[in-house]
Amino acid sequence: MSVAVANSPVDAGRRLEELGRIIMAYSEITEKLEASHERLEQTVQSLRGELSEKTRLLERKNRLAALGEMAAGLAHEIRNPLGGIQLYASLLAKDVSDRPGSLAVVEKILGGVKRLEGLVSQVMQFTREIRANVGEADLAEVVEEALGFGASAVQAKRVDVVVRGPRAMKVRIDRLLMGQAVLNVVLNSVEAVGEGGTVEVEYGEGKAGLEVSQFYLVVEDDGPGIPTEIMDRIFNPFFTTKDTGTGLGLAIVHRIVEAHDGAISASNRADGGARFEIRV
Repeated sequence: MSVAVANSPVDAGRRLEELGRIIMAYSEITEKLEASHERLEQTVQSLRGELSEKTRLLERKNRLAALGEMAAGLAHEIRNPLGGIQLYASLLAKDVSDRPGSLAVVEKILGGVKRLEGLVSQVMQFTREIRANVGEADLAEVVEEALGFGASAVQAKRVDVVVRGPRAMKVRIDRLLMGQAVLNVVLNSVEAVGEGGTVEVEYGEGKAGLEVSQFYLVVEDDGPGIPTEIMDRIFNPFFTTKDTGTGLGLAIVHRIVEAHDGAISASNRADGGARFEIRV
């Protein structure tokens, strides 16, 4: 005959202790799963945002490529008859050199031809594939040289240009292309500010909250800033708010920076004025 033995208080205590450990382990696993789920959600949201941005940039690149092909074809068609107009106008200028009134009219024609030739050249430069011939360069020298080329425009508007950055900074870039990019951005800011305004140029290896592989370069001005409604279009070719602008300066800058596997962005300063930031 078997006899049932009641569980001792010790056995019951052990079971309660084991149950407590199981509950605690379950709680820890649940917390870890919840934390992991939150991290996954954040990662997914980040990837979705990145994918959306990459898709937008790809679509923009495809639109610009199609526009570039069309512009290249038009530029070729315009350049040939333009050369003929310039030739005949030059010959006509010689024939009417003794008639000031007629000569003034011909000189206006030559001036218009020259301006169109400059526009065609810019179009051809924009449509041409830009490849960065990367080599070692001193970014400080590149900035100084670019500002030297733009000195006449700066002096004409009596703009104060302030430069902040290391006296020497070795980087790997295409010196000529990056110099052109810096010059174009600076001249864009110089034109935006009023007479006696200020343009600030800052460059360096990196700073808090800014991811760069080599350097950053920021150009800021105290002008009216960029209207919100055109912010997404300022790097588009042929888009300009100026009466005499071609709308290719910033578009070429964008392509030069892209050729260096970099990025350029535009925004407005909190205290007024525009801000352009190049990261390479």
